[in-house]
Amino acid sequence: MTKIITSPSFITQLREQIEYPNAGVFSKVLLKDNACQYTLFCLAANTDISEHTSIRNATINVIEGRGLLTLSGEDIVLEHGIFVFMPANAPHALKAEENLTFLLTLSEKVTDKN
Repeated sequence: MTKIITSPSFITQLREQIEYPNAGVFSKVLLKDNACQYTLFCLAANTDISEHTSIRNATINVIEGRGLLTLSGEDIVLEHGIFVFMPANAPHALKAEENLTFLLTLSEKVTDKN
């Protein structure tokens, strides 16, 4: 029999969590459990995040602002309401064209089971 462990609920108003730095990136981990990490990212206008990868699947849910995500060579406009799924190990880079806030969710780590 599998034991199910429950966690207390977590509720927050994301707009109240937004804090833009004068330059660069401000990030705040809102919640983390064994499977996922939920981080709020606030980027000042004209901030670049150079190309990188992650060993985890990720999603971006844009709350406000505007930016450009380059995901596996494809340019995706980031604006309010856009949701993006990024598979593990996909190269991606980001530029905030104006102040930009999004919720980044990293899911369970990917492992090879070959």
